[in-house]
Amino acid sequence: MFTTLKIVLIAVVNPGLDLERSFNHLLQGMGLPSSIAHLLWLPLPMLLVLTAALIGVLVTVWLERKISAAAQQRVGPEYAGALGILQPMADGLKLLVKEDIIPHKADSLLFTLGPILVLIPVILSWLIVPFGQNLLISNVGIGIFLWIALSSIQPIGLLMSGYASNNKYSLLGGLRAAAQSISYEIPLALAVLAVVMMSNSLSTVDIVNQQNTTGLFSWNIFRQPVGFLIFWICALAECERLPFDLPEAEEELVAGYQTEYAGMKFALFYLGSYINLILSSLLVSILYLGGWGFPIPIDLITNSLGQSPNAPVIQILAATIGIIMTVFKTYFLVFLAILLRWTTPRVRIDQLLDLGWKFLLPIALVNLLFTAALKLAFPIAFGG
Repeated sequence: MFTTLKIVLIAVVNPGLDLERSFNHLLQGMGLPSSIAHLLWLPLPMLLVLTAALIGVLVTVWLERKISAAAQQRVGPEYAGALGILQPMADGLKLLVKEDIIPHKADSLLFTLGPILVLIPVILSWLIVPFGQNLLISNVGIGIFLWIALSSIQPIGLLMSGYASNNKYSLLGGLRAAAQSISYEIPLALAVLAVVMMSNSLSTVDIVNQQNTTGLFSWNIFRQPVGFLIFWICALAECERLPFDLPEAEEELVAGYQTEYAGMKFALFYLGSYINLILSSLLVSILYLGGWGFPIPIDLITNSLGQSPNAPVIQILAATIGIIMTVFKTYFLVFLAILLRWTTPRVRIDQLLDLGWKFLLPIALVNLLFTAALKLAFPIAFGG
C-alpha cells in the first residue's frame, strides 16, 4: 500500500513522468536493473484495472438494488453487512462455487470462448481511461479510436454464445445483440468524432485538458449538447440497459444469450455488463463533463489564495480533487442509468432498430457536419 501511494505521489509531483516511469524510477532507486523493473511493471496495469473494475461493479450492483428498492417503495438488501453492502460479494461467491454446465450438443469451445470475448475487450478499454492528469495506464494518441475498435469485438462474443448454446432463445438473443450493436455503434462513433474534431486530438487526456481552460462552461456538454444525448443513448444501448435490453428480454427470450449459462461463465456476462456501464459513464464524463476538471479552475482558486499552482501540496490536492470529481460524475451517470431502468418501459425490437438507423444516425451525421462548419467559421471558439 505504501509503495503504491509513493508511486502515485511521484507521478503527481512530477507532471512529466507517467506511472510506468515513476514505478521504474522507484525500483531502480532500490538497486534493481531497468529490465527487471519493466518486467515487474507489466502485470501491474491489468491488476490495477481489474481491481478498480471489480470494486466499481460491487458498488454499482449494491446501488442498483438500493435505488430500485427505493423506486418500488421497499427496503432492498440490508442483512448481509451494514445496509446490505456485502450482498454483492455473497452473490459473487455463490456464482464462484456453482456447477459449470454445458448443454447437450452445444459447441463447448465456442460456448466457453463467448463470455471471454465479451469481458476482455471491456477490461482492456479501461487502459485509456484517465482518472487524473497523470493517473492513467496508457496515454496512447488514439485512445478514443482504440476504445471504439475494442467495443466492436463484444457483439462477436454475444453472437458466439447464442449460436453455441443450441437453444433457439439464445440464438435469437445473440442475433438481437449483434443487430443492436451495429445500429448504435455508428451514431456513437459519429458523436465521438465531433468531440475529436473540436479537441484536435484522439487522446483522452488532451480532450479533458481542452475542456478545463475556463471551468464549467468550457465542458463539451455545452458545446455538443446533441452529441451528448446521442452518445448517452447509444451507450445505454451498447450496455443493453433498459429500455434497450432486447437481447435478454426475460418476457420474450427467457434470458437471451445467457439462458444456458451458469456459474462463472454467467458471472463473466454479469461482470461485463456492469463494467461496461461504468466504463460508458466514465467516457461520458471524460468526453462531455470535463473528466477530472473542477467546475471552477484550480489555478484560479490557488491564485486567489496566493498559492503557487506548482507547489507539491497544491498538486497533490488538485490530483485528489480530480479523482473525486471523476468518480462523482461517473456515479451520477450510473445513478441516471439505474433510474432509467426502473422508470421507462422496454421498446420493441423494430422500434429499437428504427431509433438507431432512422433517427440517431441522421442526427449524428448532421451534428458532425454542423460541428465541422462551426469549426471552419469560428476556429478559435471551436478548437481550430
